[in-house]
Amino acid sequence: MASVLVVEDDPFVRSALVRHLTEASHTVRSVGTALEALREVAHHRFDVVILDLGLPDLDGAEALKMLRGVTDVPVIIATARDDEAGIVRLLNDGADDYLTKPFSVEHLSARIAAVLRRARGAGEGTPGTVVRVGGLAIDPLRRQAELDGRRLDLTRREFDLLVFLARRPGVVVPRRELLAEVWQQAYGDDQTIDVHLSWLRRKLGETAANPRYLHTLRGVGVKLEPPR
Repeated sequence: MASVLVVEDDPFVRSALVRHLTEASHTVRSVGTALEALREVAHHRFDVVILDLGLPDLDGAEALKMLRGVTDVPVIIATARDDEAGIVRLLNDGADDYLTKPFSVEHLSARIAAVLRRARGAGEGTPGTVVRVGGLAIDPLRRQAELDGRRLDLTRREFDLLVFLARRPGVVVPRRELLAEVWQQAYGDDQTIDVHLSWLRRKLGETAANPRYLHTLRGVGVKLEPPR
């Protein structure tokens, strides 16, 4: 099972989450503020963080940015907000998934399992095999990627997306397949894919209007191929 950090200021909600996650055989620590969360991730190794947005010391979005500055641990946002633009910004800032309150413990457990499969599955492959596409060199085991010899600073999800596409160079991958294989979701919002593709393009030094590696075929899918 997983080592989970619950960041939730409501003591009743926090207690319920800790109890149910512990009953599901997870190892759980919990805190009620963003600063406590930062101290926890600095001193302990976690497999996933459940982050509430309504924290007393910092807005959860700011807390997410600070967490991303010190760790790439998967973060699931727990929020009562249903603002789509706000959720997209959170994904843009490095969140791996989100749940809108109220949610069931079963739903949370399923999201945790999906995030862990993505995190652990991204490094699968033949030991020592570096995936090369044009000037891209991607090492799935070390979770490192370079473009023309320059190290790319990628989030966990950006790396997962890049390595999945790089293993299928020139192949148009349907969005439904990306959701299933990279996000481990049978359905979802295409905007989530668009956000991560946009950020990945920036780090590859390209745009949707002038692509070099990442090409979107409207209504079909996405492919990665070397520049011509």
